[in-house]
Amino acid sequence: MRILITGASGFIGQYLARLLRAEHDLLLVSRQPELTARQLAVDNSKVIQLEQLNSLNNVDAIINLAGESLATKRWSIEQKRRISESRWVITAELLEKLKQSTPAPRVWINASAIGFYGAHGTEPLDESYIPSHGDFPYRVCAHWEELAQQASDYHCRVCIMRIGLVLGRQGGALAKMLPAYWLGLGGPLGSGKQMVSWITRADLADAIRFLLEHPECQGVYNATSPHPVNNETFSATLAAVLHRPHFLRTPGWLLKILLGEMAGLLLTGQNVQPKRLLEAGFQFRYPELSEAMRHVLED
Repeated sequence: MRILITGASGFIGQYLARLLRAEHDLLLVSRQPELTARQLAVDNSKVIQLEQLNSLNNVDAIINLAGESLATKRWSIEQKRRISESRWVITAELLEKLKQSTPAPRVWINASAIGFYGAHGTEPLDESYIPSHGDFPYRVCAHWEELAQQASDYHCRVCIMRIGLVLGRQGGALAKMLPAYWLGLGGPLGSGKQMVSWITRADLADAIRFLLEHPECQGVYNATSPHPVNNETFSATLAAVLHRPHFLRTPGWLLKILLGEMAGLLLTGQNVQPKRLLEAGFQFRYPELSEAMRHVLED
């Protein structure tokens, strides 16, 4: 297949591109094509800016991962705008190009996040759960998903992936946590009771490939391990795998002072279950946190 990937220079996009390029012809969308070509060691003709395309003719599949991280900066009004538009604008542009395509790509896989579900306790949540109201992460994800679902109007099979905390030592939240843990300064955040729904980068990339290759799959899929844990267990497991102490706790009030509204990402959580992926036959390589951490830290 010829696969167009947005967000190809990101933490997930780079890994996915390396996984797929042995079997597929990739067209990688990046705001910095030359840098991305060097990062991925690919020919410059494989990396483009979206503006260079008039349509998506000859593209078989779209994987839309582009979006600024929610945890990069404190959520000022301007930062919220950047987070939202980094997702919504490129998705709307892809839709416009899709309308001009004959034939349209057969499948569109779009990223989203479990922030869609909002803050919850320990009750399991699957894809059927619909929040009654939403905070900022919900509003970002809900509109992003709504835009992507419009591709189905053009005979394109749409899969939405609500992604949990992605584990990889080269990027994402775990890479930011590791320095403190290596120094023996790691510990739970707030109460430590909030649920952490996670997935390794390897399993996430495998799940994307699985949805690409199974034409019967469409709709929303939770991209999380079937075994979420609370924050205290997550923190203790990371410390144990690193053979470091685990006793410092960061109080919630301090995180709220330092991070403002964004502290909610760390102090609240969800017990998200990948019900539809499991029902479709997907098998996780790293379903348990301890083996996942060992894999990630040895990678």
